[in-house]
Amino acid sequence: MTRLFARAALACAFAVATQAAPAADLTVSAAASLTNAFKEIGTAYEAQNPGTKVLFNFGASGTLLQQMAKGGAPVDVFASADEATMDEAQKQQLVKAEDRQDFVRNALVVIVPSDARQTPATLQDLNAPAIKRIAIGQPASVPVGRYTRGVLEKAQLWSVLEPKFVNATSVRQALDYVARGEVDAGFVYATDAALMPDKVKQAFAVPSETPVLYPIAPLAASPNAAEARKFVAYIQSAPAQAVLAKYGFGKP
Repeated sequence: MTRLFARAALACAFAVATQAAPAADLTVSAAASLTNAFKEIGTAYEAQNPGTKVLFNFGASGTLLQQMAKGGAPVDVFASADEATMDEAQKQQLVKAEDRQDFVRNALVVIVPSDARQTPATLQDLNAPAIKRIAIGQPASVPVGRYTRGVLEKAQLWSVLEPKFVNATSVRQALDYVARGEVDAGFVYATDAALMPDKVKQAFAVPSETPVLYPIAPLAASPNAAEARKFVAYIQSAPAQAVLAKYGFGKP
């Protein structure tokens, strides 16, 4: 009986110890356009930090912000595709001003299917009869959509082209619409356009008065604060920046 009791006590102690020291999971909510680069960076980070698992949640920056604001699954790090969304996260006290940093730059471009018979060269060309459907990110939640709206409003083309718009829930969905030939053109980032050279081609770069900068910050309520800060620091390290550069991101 004593031996059985000892074994039971040992098993119980082992179970408690196992529960007390789980593997460290780091949850990162990041803009959809960072998907490929961040997955590669996450693998490298895990290799350098045994026992840490990086879990990614990719999507439109505005949608990710809404998820965090509603207090869903705990998030440790947030990487946005624009300053405006991170400004809102700061306003809601989800991140601290002193913790946010710009880590890469991108560019807005117009793409068309690779087999397109007509390739626009300017924003005005998008009003041609041959361009019937244009994919754009939803301005309310997708940063690329806000950049697009700002550019088109300045060119006095927003209301002119609006009937042609096909709204996308993320920049990657806009890319997919063009790649599948479901639209005649689309506004995406240069880094996204480069992912499918066999299915889409860049028509022209779109000058934007607002720089396409990506800020990153640990969440103020991160359950793994030390690890979150460590990951943010790693994103700015030479190895991580090299990966980002490989995918077309520039220095901020």
